[in-house]
This record gives sequence, C-alpha cells and structure tokens, in this order.
Amino acid sequence: MSTDDKNRAVAAAILPLVGGAGNITSVAHCMTRLRLGLRDRSLVRDEELKALPAVMGVVEDDTYQIVLGPGTVARVTPEFEALVAEAPTTETPADGAPVPSADDLAAQGAAIRAARKAKNQTPFKLFLRRIANIFVPLIPALIGCGIIAGLNGLLINLGWLPGVTPALAAIASGFMALIAVFVGFNTAKEFGGTPILGGAVAAIIVFPGVAKVDAFGQTLSPGQGGVLGALGAAVLAVYVEKWCRRWVPESLDVLVTPTLTVLVSGLVTIFGLMFVAGEVSTAIGTFADWLLAHAGAGAGLLLGGLFLPLVMLGLHQALIPIHTTLIEQQGYTVLLPILAMAGAGQVGAAMAVYLRLPRNGSIRRTIKSALPAGFLGVGEPLIYGVSLPLGRPFVTACVGGAFGGGFVGLFSMWGTKVGSTAIGPSGWALFPLLDGNKGLGETIAIYAGGLLTGYLAGFVATYFWGFGARLLEEFNVDTDAGTETLVAASPTPPGPGRDGGQNPEPNPEQEPAKV
Repeated sequence: MSTDDKNRAVAAAILPLVGGAGNITSVAHCMTRLRLGLRDRSLVRDEELKALPAVMGVVEDDTYQIVLGPGTVARVTPEFEALVAEAPTTETPADGAPVPSADDLAAQGAAIRAARKAKNQTPFKLFLRRIANIFVPLIPALIGCGIIAGLNGLLINLGWLPGVTPALAAIASGFMALIAVFVGFNTAKEFGGTPILGGAVAAIIVFPGVAKVDAFGQTLSPGQGGVLGALGAAVLAVYVEKWCRRWVPESLDVLVTPTLTVLVSGLVTIFGLMFVAGEVSTAIGTFADWLLAHAGAGAGLLLGGLFLPLVMLGLHQALIPIHTTLIEQQGYTVLLPILAMAGAGQVGAAMAVYLRLPRNGSIRRTIKSALPAGFLGVGEPLIYGVSLPLGRPFVTACVGGAFGGGFVGLFSMWGTKVGSTAIGPSGWALFPLLDGNKGLGETIAIYAGGLLTGYLAGFVATYFWGFGARLLEEFNVDTDAGTETLVAASPTPPGPGRDGGQNPEPNPEQEPAKV
C-alpha cells in the first residue's frame, strides 16, 4: 500500500467513527492532532476510535482532537478533508439514524460541549488559557529569530562574514525590540478589545521618547516593564475601551473612544505601569539567577520532575511570560533547558517500556513511531500513547526528568548558565537555540549531558520500578494474535491503584507542552 493510500485509509477509518461527514463542521490540525468541529458529540464512537492503530489518543476541548502524531497528522488531514467534501450532503450517521437538522445538532453539540467544559473551567485555568493564547502565537517568531541570533553569534566568534553579521543581528533583534507591541495586540484581541489599540498602547513602552519622562523620581527607559508592562497596558486599554463603548454616543464613538482609550491607558502606562512592571521584571530575573546560583541542583530536580504533571494540569502556561521576560532581559531563559529534561525522562521511560513489554506489538509500534518525535522534543505521542495510560511509567518518567534537571541545575550552581534564546522547542531541537554565560561548546556539552542523564534515569527507573506484576500480566500480551488493542487509545489514565501508582489526570483544556 502506498503512503497516500495508507493515509486515506486512516482518514476513511476515522470518518464513520466521528459520526460521518454530516457531523463535521470544521477540520484543522496542529503539530500532532486532527481537530474536528462536531455537530453532535454523542455520535462519536470513542472506544472504537481509540482502538484504531493510528490513533494515539483523544482530547476534548472546543474541538474534538484526535492525536495522530507529528508528520502523520499533516498527511491524514487533507485526505480526511477530501472525504468530507466528497460525501453526499444527505449522508446519515454511522448508526443508521437520519441526520437531524443542522440547528438541532448544533444545539445538542453546544449543550454537550458546555457541560463538559464546565467541569474544568476554573477561573485560574481560564486565565492561564488566555495567557497561552497571547504568547503561543509569538513562538514561531521567537524560534526563528532565536536560531538566527545563535547563528550570528557563532559567526562572530569564528570571525566569519563580518559584513553579514550586522544584518543578521538586525534580523534577529528586530522582533524582540518590538515584542511588547505584539503582546499588546494579542492581549487586546484575547480580552475582547480592539487589537490595534492594545498594540498602540503597548508601543509606548518601547518608544525611545519615554527616556525624556520622569516617573517616581527616575527617568524611564525604553522597554522598561517589557512584556509584563505591555500585558497590563493592553488589558487596561480593553477596559477603558469597553467603558467608552457604553457611555460615548454612537455619533462620537469613532472619534472619542480610540482617543480616550489611548490617552488614558497611555498616561497610566507611562506614570505607573512601566515602573511597576519594570520592578517585577527585574525581580523575576534576579530571583531566577539567585535560585540557580544557590540551589540549582535542588531547583533543577524539582522543576524537571514536576514539569510533566504541570503539563497535565495545564499549569505550565503560567511560565510563558516568565520565559519571555528572561529572554528580554538576559537574551535567554535559563528555565527552559531544565524543564526540557522532562522530555528526556519520557524518552528513557518509553525505551524501558519497549523492552519490558516484548509481546505487546501494539505498544512497541507506538513507541517506535513516537520516539523520533520524542528525541526532537515532541512528547505528546509518548505521553498519551505510552506512559500516561500505563500509570507508573509516567511517574518514573518524571524521575528521569528530575535527574536531568538536577544535572543542568548543578552546573548553574558552579557558575555555568545554560539558556535558550526562544521558547517552544526542547529535546534535540533546542540545540540551535542554546546560549549561556560561557562558551557555546561548554553550554552544548552541559545540555547534552542533562539529556543523557534524563534518558538513563528514566530508563533505569522505569525498567526496574515502572511495572508491577499485575501491570505486566495485563499488558505483556500478544496483541497481534487477535483483536489489536492500543493502550494509547485513552489519554485518560487508569485510576489510582491498578498498578500501584498514582496517575495525574490530564487536563483536556490545555495543549500539552512539546517536551
């Protein structure tokens, strides 16, 4: 079977299990997931869908998300879209019942989604989702500019292409110089205001002319407050704009509302937010440096060990503004290389699972297909396809992450910082973004040592302590002899006690970090 035929077969297998083409309202994909809008969630046959060999798990959010893995999802999605487009409009659902009216299905689906989302929509988690929605769209630019900055630094150190390095420096630094504007734009958009007004207010922070302004007895500096100041300024602009919309007559709205929004928010930003946000940003950088200098090994153990559970709970989103602030201040974030060790522990754990379940062809195929992505820092297939459903291997994967994080943190205590010039990648994909306070070779060596430590610790912990007798009896079976069962089918782990381990419950509201 050709690759195209295989991808079309996967799409054809999925379509009837999600209610058929008549139940699909939208089709999209991200790095690892096929994201479907559904008219009626009740038409989805979850268990049959999860049992498909190509499906690594499902996650529910505003869309129904089917985890297929990197590469695969980009090839299956066009085939799935084609099947939906080719299907007759009179198609009936897979159970043979006639398709209800679009309005009826939309109402049923909306009610089901609302009920499911209400279980997880705490104010704090909604706030973190908004933070993610503001900063995640900036990650591609951060990655691209970060790699160019690393390349430029390498050329400067080698003394090569002196006529080109100034241009590369401008390309790499332009986005970071204006990142506050993009943060303000996205913030206003996320909080329901006019995006361009949020960007206009945030632009004040990076305007060189603020150097002529005195606030709180000191002269302001362009960029003071950084992304935190831009975030606060844009949120304030949204509230001012909404107040104006309520009280300003419609005939004057086009003139008065934008003027008052920019003026009031701008004055508060200049004479208040820039100073306060600047102090907070400085405190974040100072604390991060102090923590790694005085308790680096312990902090690395804690951060590397807890990052996977933070991802499952969606709490990792709170770290995005901190990473961005550190990159603004120091040129790199010292936290990301430590957190990336969680992915190393996950890879080591998966390799141990492969050896401990020699008869389970289904899980072993999942591991073989997901390991390359895992080495490159995309941990979602291994999390949902291997460690989390098994339970105890998820905990031992965290142990591997802890040892890797402790390794990198130990060198921070000894005076060698390892940082990343951008957020998003991890694993081997982080190598082009590495930077620090010592030579590039030393920085790379320490990060590589951390990865190897994470791989080894995750492997050893999982191989020797990741399986109880009942877990081996249940999963070390020949799945190719009869009906093939894929443990990756369920992103929701088994309850505590099945294998003696505690299984953190994934949060369907959040996109797992690429670790």
